[in-house]
Amino acid sequence: MRARTVPTEWPLVALALALTGFGTLMVYSAGQTDVPSFVEGLWRTQLVWAMLGISVAYVTTRTSVRFLEWASLPVYLGATALLVLLIFIGQGAGTAASTKSWLAIGGVRLGQPSELAKVAVVLMMARVLSAQREAAKGLFDLWRPALVAFVPWLLVMAQPDLGTGLVFIGIFFAMLFWSGVQWPLLVMAASPGISLVLAFGPGVWGAWFLLFLALLAWKRPTWLESSALVLANVAMGVVAPILWDKLNPYQQRRLLVFLDPSSDPRNSGYHLIQSQVAIGSGGFLGKGLTDGSQKRLAFLPEQETDFIFSVVGEELGFVGVALALGLFCVLLLRTTRIAARSGSPFASLAAFGLTAVFFTHILVNVGMTIGLMPITGIPLPFFSYGGSFMLSCWLAIGILALVSAEGRGKADGLVI
Repeated sequence: MRARTVPTEWPLVALALALTGFGTLMVYSAGQTDVPSFVEGLWRTQLVWAMLGISVAYVTTRTSVRFLEWASLPVYLGATALLVLLIFIGQGAGTAASTKSWLAIGGVRLGQPSELAKVAVVLMMARVLSAQREAAKGLFDLWRPALVAFVPWLLVMAQPDLGTGLVFIGIFFAMLFWSGVQWPLLVMAASPGISLVLAFGPGVWGAWFLLFLALLAWKRPTWLESSALVLANVAMGVVAPILWDKLNPYQQRRLLVFLDPSSDPRNSGYHLIQSQVAIGSGGFLGKGLTDGSQKRLAFLPEQETDFIFSVVGEELGFVGVALALGLFCVLLLRTTRIAARSGSPFASLAAFGLTAVFFTHILVNVGMTIGLMPITGIPLPFFSYGGSFMLSCWLAIGILALVSAEGRGKADGLVI
């Protein structure tokens, strides 16, 4: 019997290999410092994780989309169980030393289950949304996908890991959009969160609340949905100052330095200031690979993980940054094309959900290194050092290649 042959998504694989090679080179450079550091030899470990990830992706392409749809529930339940286990035996490490994000047994760290949970939530939401005959029309129609995303999100926030929590929010709204939910309903679903953020400025919150009421008057949801939304927005506006007072002083400083890094330059604002100095000093061509002074003199913190994009900016300048962002842009267009061409609702939703995972990581990581987003400790795909994250990135590539192989034939408007 002949083995089943699956067309290979070579452009996607080539993009992932290019990003992995670029990222590993930057991990190597991050370890070249004038101050002795454990980072020096991490590039070898990163290569091993990359090869393991490529193996995982290959095995994934030997399965089928139908198998993934069947496996989505047990994978989701398993990932959720691991997140529950972290509450009792989880440990912190590196930039997340104060959290419980690592699964450790006998003092040995085995990995971060939240990376698997991202893929699990994407697959489970794809299964739930694809089972619906039509897109959600009302707020209460969203309870099934909301439950799928909310449970892992709550467990991740209990660690606490704000960066990963943002990724789950990105997955939720992106997949609802791809399933056909109209933007006014998405805004209404997000309105309590928007109220919570804007409530720290009473005038801004008041203006937002008036716009929100205008949206309700235009779309005319049921009275029960309108009442629930108004109560939720008012409640968020009331509890926001209380939540602020409940935050630890260091958590308040982290938020304040996002608005003004100079308010605490030696503590909470240190990371952002050093990152901006490193990127800004790179100029057009950079200082040269391994020659970044901010990195070599150990001024730049966490240069192999959360702030590796700052190393790119300092050593390779505008050209290196443009190359990295260009590769990411082509990757996102390619994965969106795969989602658009798939004839299966489950496969299309899964592909777009994984695109949302990559997009959220890139947006938040790059944004925090240049001061456009708060520092949340979120890694950059294929660049940041980390075994669990590299495995999950290549698992996503394997799923996308499988979806592409089984979904060709549907026309789309993207040329990438």
